[in-house]
Amino acid sequence: MERVDIKIGFRCNNRCKFCVQGDKRNYLAAKDRKEVKKSLKDAYSRGKDEVVFTGGEPTLHPYFLDLVKYAKETGFKEIQIQTNGRLFAYNDFCLKTIRAGATQFSPAVHGPDARIHDFLTSSKGSFVQTIKGIKNLKKLNQYVLTNTVITTTNAKYLPQIAKLLVDLGVNQYQFAFIHIGGRAAENKDWIVPRKTKILKYIKKGLDIGIKANRKVMTEAIPYCLMRGYEDYIAEKVIPPSIVYDAGFVVEDYAQYRKDKGKAKRPDCQKCKYYQICEGPWKEYPEIFGWDEFKPVIR
Repeated sequence: MERVDIKIGFRCNNRCKFCVQGDKRNYLAAKDRKEVKKSLKDAYSRGKDEVVFTGGEPTLHPYFLDLVKYAKETGFKEIQIQTNGRLFAYNDFCLKTIRAGATQFSPAVHGPDARIHDFLTSSKGSFVQTIKGIKNLKKLNQYVLTNTVITTTNAKYLPQIAKLLVDLGVNQYQFAFIHIGGRAAENKDWIVPRKTKILKYIKKGLDIGIKANRKVMTEAIPYCLMRGYEDYIAEKVIPPSIVYDAGFVVEDYAQYRKDKGKAKRPDCQKCKYYQICEGPWKEYPEIFGWDEFKPVIR
């Protein structure tokens, strides 16, 4: 599959303390639907057959359902909704989105309970709605793949989050290390954990999904820290992607991550994973240095 990622607007009914989009909601309006449709048509003509609607919270776009329907009519085989999941707490909205053509749903779960999740989203009641949304979608036999952003607040609870997700019947889940931009950068003094201190929780969380025969992944955690779990690194399976962002287009998101988003140090050239590993987000070693990362020698 080849993918297009379209950010259709930056409004959101959460205000996550780690949101890499920062305050774009305050000055960027929802994209005009003609612009989004043009992007969809352009991407499809270039061989992309999977689309991800994202933002912000894409379900808040005034023409969300129309855009999903247009993607289906254009010919996209997979139509994924990257969402906080809250509107899917309403079964009627689930049905409308499925009928419009959505085939995958990617809600975000950032804690094992309301106390942690709602603290991180800065939105009371968000956990209850998100979990209800997942339950509704699974009752409707939909493919659900969740994302959890790893922070100092939730890291030690990753195994409990994994158990919750397995119990909910999700098809796939991912633990993504916090990207230190936007609001995450504003909160970097307390919200970013040291990777080596939380690896045991990450791996226990993965083990729960592996045992339950679920697809599990990590993101932005280099190979040298994932000994024995190399098959669960998301970057090795993320499909080639174009990203239509706010006013610009990233033609090759994998190359963008390698050139501008992430970093390696000279010693990394000794590592047997050098050609396929992207390294950590570049802001991470600016905070903690490089001592945690050791080349894996052949």
